[in-house]
Amino acid sequence: MKMRFNVAKDTPQLYEALMSLNRAVAEAKIESRLIHLIKIRVSQINGCAFCVGMHVKEAIDDGVTEKELHLLSVWRESSAFFARDKSALAWAETLTLLAGSGVPDADFDAARSEFSETELAALTVAVGTMNLWNRIGVGAQMPA
Repeated sequence: MKMRFNVAKDTPQLYEALMSLNRAVAEAKIESRLIHLIKIRVSQINGCAFCVGMHVKEAIDDGVTEKELHLLSVWRESSAFFARDKSALAWAETLTLLAGSGVPDADFDAARSEFSETELAALTVAVGTMNLWNRIGVGAQMPA
């Protein structure tokens, strides 16, 4: 597969804006382990092999366990994740798959039970940012 375009090279100002958003998400008051899990899960859903590969490596380097990574795609059925993890992953999936269903109040209420308004806002930006990166990766056919 040949890469179709390169955002960093073709639109450096937009690439830098995205990198600034990445840095802001990293500085938010959400534990980095949770951000790694969200990035990987959203990328799995969106089929972005480049992003899955990159974020799995980063997660391992930051101490996320192999067990968590192996069970991430079946997190609902796994005891490897805490209630806060499951709430964040459910919120990430809801926002990633919102076409046609929107965001049900029950999904918001479940997320809000584990996260403050500030944390939930940060999680939402993290999910949105990852979805944008996935669209770039898949659209550009970035090699895994």
